[in-house]
Amino acid sequence: MTDPHLATPPSHEDNRAYTEGRPGDANTPRTEACSYGGQGPHTEGRPRDDNGPHAGSRSQDYCRPRGRGRSPATRPPNDTAPALAPSPTPVVAPRRWAWLRGAVERYGPALALYGALKLVGFCVFMYLLDSSGDFRRKNPRFGGGTHAWDVLATWDGWWYQQIAAHGYHPALVPVPGATGLITLEGNSAAFFPLYPALMRLFSSCTGLGLFGAGLLVSVVASFAAALAVHAVTARIGGRRAGLAAAGLWAVWPGSGMEWSVYSESLYVALAAWACYAVMRHHWLTAGLLTCAAGLTRPTATALIAALAVAATPAVHRQWREARRRRRAPGLDGKGPPGIVLRPLAAVAIAPLGLFGYLGWVGYRMGDYRGYFKLQEGAWAHTFDYGKQTLDVFTSLAVGHYDYLSASPYEDLIGVGTVLLALFVLPLLLRLRPHPVLVVHTLLTIALVLGSQQIFGNVSRYLLPAFPLFIPCAVGMRRLSAPVLCTVLGIAAIASGSYAGYVLFELGVP
Repeated sequence: MTDPHLATPPSHEDNRAYTEGRPGDANTPRTEACSYGGQGPHTEGRPRDDNGPHAGSRSQDYCRPRGRGRSPATRPPNDTAPALAPSPTPVVAPRRWAWLRGAVERYGPALALYGALKLVGFCVFMYLLDSSGDFRRKNPRFGGGTHAWDVLATWDGWWYQQIAAHGYHPALVPVPGATGLITLEGNSAAFFPLYPALMRLFSSCTGLGLFGAGLLVSVVASFAAALAVHAVTARIGGRRAGLAAAGLWAVWPGSGMEWSVYSESLYVALAAWACYAVMRHHWLTAGLLTCAAGLTRPTATALIAALAVAATPAVHRQWREARRRRRAPGLDGKGPPGIVLRPLAAVAIAPLGLFGYLGWVGYRMGDYRGYFKLQEGAWAHTFDYGKQTLDVFTSLAVGHYDYLSASPYEDLIGVGTVLLALFVLPLLLRLRPHPVLVVHTLLTIALVLGSQQIFGNVSRYLLPAFPLFIPCAVGMRRLSAPVLCTVLGIAAIASGSYAGYVLFELGVP
């Protein structure tokens, strides 16, 4: 006799679809063992028979779950075909280095572009120095040395090495019989402490000499600055503009100081990341970075003011939100009151580095204006509201070089840099960037152009005004990658001369 279960095909009632959320699921017959009498298709509306490709993989031990997701249908209870074990679920290996791969994909192109351009300009600079050979006849303290790379640690670099080796000895020592602008002997207290402190630290950790350690600090800081410039610009103009801005940081006038024993790279890295932290509303981070920048260069005055200006509307907005919720700001650090206190804390922390160092120098000299007297008496640096800058522009326009610390080639580069900055500034304002970028740029330009100093140094003094790169980078983002690399590559080759050789060899950096 034939088994009726094997002779009779399954009925249409046993082939219902059981996709998630279908009303028909509630009417599907169930056995006490939680097994189904039929084989439902996996996809709604697809007719299939018992001998389909998936028939052998069904087991009556499976039951339909009541929760989310699909479950394979069971076989008929009297199906004598051998059941195959379900295929094991593949185990996905943990992506331990996913964050590193993501960081390389996001920031790698900007760092690679900056490094390549900077290396090209640096090699051209070294080639020009070696070809001229003038450095061999100069004092090792003032632009000379045995090898071409020794020039990178002269002038201010010599002072930084002295501080790293011997520390500070602040004093106002008059020059006997001096009657001109220079009435005091130079003193290491004119140079801020963070950069030489890092030189000493890197030297102790790596075994390098102070020259090698200082150069290492500057190179590492220059890459950190390139990354910060890329991040700030990308928030305004996109990643392509950020890539172009990182390239501009490598070829901008004054960029020859980035790979030398000078503090420009360190300061720009701190200032750019501080501005980025303000743009992301990471107020405490911004305050700490600004405090560190104040221990690097006096230009941090502009950054401190920019942070305070950017924090004012943030505090007002958050205070108003707290009042709207009827939560008066307090000191418990919870909820809106804590949010209000963060920008206020950043404003309080930011000036500690700058004012702390100036106060310490004044205390050691016995005169709280000692730092400013030293700058004026030993280096003829003082704020004159732009008189020196106007004198340079009017003199160069008629071919005269009778102004203070005249250096024709270097001063022409400085004039070109100032004109470029004044041309780009309205384009920056047109983009309506974050207030911290606007205030920092305007005050940096005002401090540089309003001071009496060696005018040829303007090109490196304006390096902290990195937001000027943004409108240029936004315009360059439309270029294809080959064209962008070609334009920046040509500028990198030229930068070995105008941003390196002219500053160190034809002028006083």
